[in-house]
Amino acid sequence: MTGAVLWEPPADVRETSRIGRYLSWLERERGLNFADYAALWQWSVDDLPAFWQSMWDYFEVISHNPPSGVLASAEMPGAKWFPGATLNYAEHVLRMPGLADDDPVVLAHSQTRAPMTLTKRDLREKVRIVRAGLKAKGVRKGDRVAAYAPNIAETYVLMLAAASLGAVFSSCAPEFGVRSVIDRWQQIEPKILVAVDGYRYGDKPIDRTAEVAAIREALPSLEHVVTIGYLDPAKDTFGDLMAETDEPMAYEELAFDHPLYVLYSSGTTGLPKPIVHGHGGILLEHLKMLALHHDLGPGDRFFWFTTTGWMMWNFLVSAPAVGAAIVLFDGNPGFPDMSVLWDLVDEAGITYFGTSAPFLMACRKAGLTPRKDRLRGVGSTGAPLPPEGFDWVYEAVGTRLQLQSLSGGTDVCTGFVGAVPLLPVVEGKIACRALGARVEAYDAGGRPVINELGELVITAPMPSMPVGFWNDDDGKRYREAYFDYFPGVWRHGDWITIGADGSCVITGRSDATLNRGGVRLGTSEFYSVVESLPEVADSVVVHLAKADDPNGELLLFVVPAEGFELDEPLRKKIAGELRAALSPRHIPDEIHSVRAVPRTLSAKKLEVPVKRILTGTPVESAAAKGALANPESLLAFEELARQRQPS
Repeated sequence: MTGAVLWEPPADVRETSRIGRYLSWLERERGLNFADYAALWQWSVDDLPAFWQSMWDYFEVISHNPPSGVLASAEMPGAKWFPGATLNYAEHVLRMPGLADDDPVVLAHSQTRAPMTLTKRDLREKVRIVRAGLKAKGVRKGDRVAAYAPNIAETYVLMLAAASLGAVFSSCAPEFGVRSVIDRWQQIEPKILVAVDGYRYGDKPIDRTAEVAAIREALPSLEHVVTIGYLDPAKDTFGDLMAETDEPMAYEELAFDHPLYVLYSSGTTGLPKPIVHGHGGILLEHLKMLALHHDLGPGDRFFWFTTTGWMMWNFLVSAPAVGAAIVLFDGNPGFPDMSVLWDLVDEAGITYFGTSAPFLMACRKAGLTPRKDRLRGVGSTGAPLPPEGFDWVYEAVGTRLQLQSLSGGTDVCTGFVGAVPLLPVVEGKIACRALGARVEAYDAGGRPVINELGELVITAPMPSMPVGFWNDDDGKRYREAYFDYFPGVWRHGDWITIGADGSCVITGRSDATLNRGGVRLGTSEFYSVVESLPEVADSVVVHLAKADDPNGELLLFVVPAEGFELDEPLRKKIAGELRAALSPRHIPDEIHSVRAVPRTLSAKKLEVPVKRILTGTPVESAAAKGALANPESLLAFEELARQRQPS
């Protein structure tokens, strides 16, 4: 796989990088010597017990009860990691190795209020107090703690306090509409809700008190609702959780797979999938990625632009576990202009700047040249970064930094393909598969292929694969989500080409999740709003990535109910309903009328074939017509694709 080399590792990379120090440790402690990254990766996936034991030992995991082994069973699903071990994720994050008590560890910036900095001592103290506050409200091991709150220090403190107790955390960004939140939290039945009264997006105040009231009404399991007075400090009751106490900090000793938090990934049917992640799996995976792949540690300030509704928030806030400080940002990344996040690099002393590919492409289109020589790394995820995006980073941001394009998912709460300090940056390419992640490309027959487009699969277990789905006691939904297509193999839903050198190119999702500016929703949530309208008989929605727009393009197709037509009043009504129930970002860019929605013989909507047709794939290649109940329905999308082609 060819392409221009834009960055080369320095000659002394093995002496100066954290993965280099790990290699030296392997040689010294294990007698293992690896000539290059490819050899190290191969060992990491061929001998999973030895590799993950090395992670456990190298990062000095605190285990209150030692494990009886590493991998009791490698079967997927059902792999059992570190049986018998007890630990706590929060205990490791709050170690903050290499930082002194007065060193900043959380730098929170916001368009709603003044910046806030927490030192190592501050963070530990706030978590101790909020932990005691949660206990006083009856929160115990296994209870659910929900946060309808943005990327601010209080959300982070709450998550760590809940984790220390063995309670299960779940967050939704406050721009999520009421229905989206209820669909998530009715499944997990939280005991306590911590919510902001509102927030400011750019210069616009957004009140959320009515939404919080509606959420509270719909969740009878709630025993307490605590308000963060974010927009109006007079409304604050979060201080109730911060009452002075001399109760000492402590950590519940938990099984390796005890639930840490629930994230949500929406399929095309049914409610959002409540993905349960465990303390041990998340801890080990994040230690590995943050230190060895992102090269983060003491002296670094790690930033990723994310909301609390995206797994990148969960990834970002693990960084203190490797001694890196984190920079939080809440607000509009385009206000007052596209340079606001780049300005934060200097303001907060960021050394690693994480964002999305569409954001980088939008900066390129805007003609920005931020020139940030302090940056050691720039991370890009959320969509494939095209070659011109790579070029822009090196032309406009810095020549000495390492650009790390990565891909992963909510389902594993990490990146399983990405970059590493040992490998060069090649234009348009993801550098490697991550350590311990046996990622392969499968053809339609389930055979691994190299230098050919295939389905991204993971053929050996990873510790951060979900513990399971909430309320899925027999594991049926979990198996259906990942393991039915290729039995015993994780099918992720991406198209990938893996080169002979291990580099990767991902050409997009093979599923239909909607992603608008970091707010992700499944199509089923969209349909529940649109199709509740009496004027709409059926609908299908697709999200098309646009290289120069972080939001992409959202297209909605509706089948009007008998006696109705898609006129301007109905378009406005649909937009208003979506704004209220989901978020302003989920108002479609275009709404079209169609005679029928394409469906399979089992009545499933075919978003992905519609998306392919609209992006230029011929109808005969986009869908197997024999599997369709109404193959003629695809013709309308073919005609629209023709009309949308530039003349």
